[in-house]
Amino acid sequence: MRLVVDLIRGKNALHALDLLSVTPKRATGPLAKLLASAIANAKVKSANVENLFISEIRVDGGQTLKRMIPGSRGSGFPIKKRTSHIVIVLDEAKKKIEAPKPVKKAAKTKTPASTKRGEK
Repeated sequence: MRLVVDLIRGKNALHALDLLSVTPKRATGPLAKLLASAIANAKVKSANVENLFISEIRVDGGQTLKRMIPGSRGSGFPIKKRTSHIVIVLDEAKKKIEAPKPVKKAAKTKTPASTKRGEK
């Protein structure tokens, strides 16, 4: 869960929702649902959805469910099914935050033949 949360921390809320839809992790489903709910709550409180960004998001450990799986010769092995609590805070930016633009790579320049080693 924390790996996915680190991806969207500090990003625009709508851009983070798009990012979650293409990330191939199991935690993206519940996280996208939570973010969509937070955006809907902000819309009800008359906030501009395009200017929302994630100002704080954290994952805390929740209740651990303890289960047993059968093992050999009548023994059992413990399984810990971990849960988590997620806190998300959206804030409205003063100006519109756009998605980051892709960076263009600089073209490689060829060295002239006269500057090669051993030649003058």
